[in-house]
Amino acid sequence: MTTAQCPTTARHLLSITDLTDEDLAYVLARAVDFARGNRPSRPPLDGDIVGVYFEQTSTRTRTAFSSGALRLGAQLVTYGPDDLQTKTGETMVDTIRVLSGMLDILVARATLSPAALAELATQSTMSFVNAMSAEEHPTQALADLTTLLCHFGRIDGLRLLYVGEGNSTAAALALALTRFPDVELTLCMPPGYGLPATVRAVAVEQARRCGAVLTERHEMAGLPTKVEVVYTTRWQTTGTAKADPHWRETFAPFHVNGGLWKANPDAVFMHDLPAHRGQEVTADVLDGPFSLAFQQAKHKLHSAMAVLEWCRSPVGTR
Repeated sequence: MTTAQCPTTARHLLSITDLTDEDLAYVLARAVDFARGNRPSRPPLDGDIVGVYFEQTSTRTRTAFSSGALRLGAQLVTYGPDDLQTKTGETMVDTIRVLSGMLDILVARATLSPAALAELATQSTMSFVNAMSAEEHPTQALADLTTLLCHFGRIDGLRLLYVGEGNSTAAALALALTRFPDVELTLCMPPGYGLPATVRAVAVEQARRCGAVLTERHEMAGLPTKVEVVYTTRWQTTGTAKADPHWRETFAPFHVNGGLWKANPDAVFMHDLPAHRGQEVTADVLDGPFSLAFQQAKHKLHSAMAVLEWCRSPVGTR
C-alpha cells in the first residue's frame, strides 16, 4: 500500500458499535468475498506491519488475524503476555504510544477497561483491533454474521436462540444482530448472568431503530420454537472467573442438547469454541449434521481479513 492509499486517520474496532451501518455491511460483504476465495489482485496490506498481542490464550482469533495478515501481504510482529514492558510497570497507554510509531495495526486481547480501550484509540496513526475484552468480543460477532450470510444468504428476518451466559460473545451478538430488520434474538441466560445493562440498553435502542426484536429470559421453559439458529458458548469464558462457588448448579439447566431440535427441527447449531462436550452442549449436537461450529471457526479467518482490510482502507471510500 502506498502512502497515498493509507487512511489519514486510523480506523479502530473496539466494539461493534464503532462500525457504522455502512461499515458493517462492507466488512461482512468482504468477509463473504474472502470465504468464496475472492482475493484482490494486489495484497491490500503489502508493506504494512501488523502487531499481534495476546495476554490470554487464543486458538482461533490469534491464528485468524495472524494468518489473515500474512495472506493480505503484511508482516507480523507477535507478543506474548510476558514480552512487553507492561510486565515491568510501563503503562499500556505509554506502550501504545511507542507501538503506534512502529506498527500499522495492533490486534490485542488484553485486560483493559472500556475507558482504557477508548484512550488507546485516541491515537490516529495505528489502527487498534479489540480481539476480545471482558465486555465484548466484536470480531467473534463478525465471524458469526459471516457464517449466517454464507449459510442462509441473509441475516434479515432470522430467528436465533442463544443459550448461556451474557458474556462478551453474547454482548457482541446482541449489538450486531439488532441492527438487522426483522431479526428475532432470544437470549436465554441463567439468573444473574444476563447482558450488562449498558449493552442491553444500546441493543434495545438499535432493535427499535432497525425493526428487530431482542428478548432476554432466565429460564429454559417456554422457549421460542421454529428458530433457525441455536447458539451457545462455553460456561467458563476465557480469562474470567465466577464469584459464586456454586455457579455450575445455576448453569446446569442452560445447556444445549438434541431435545431442542424437537421444536426447532431445521435449526443449525453455532458455538464460538472452544467447547466442553457434556457441559454447555452435548457431543451429538456439536458433532452432528446441523452443527456449523467448525465452519464458523474457519470464518474467523475471513472476517479477520475483512477487518484488517477495512482498517487500512482510506476513510470515506469503499
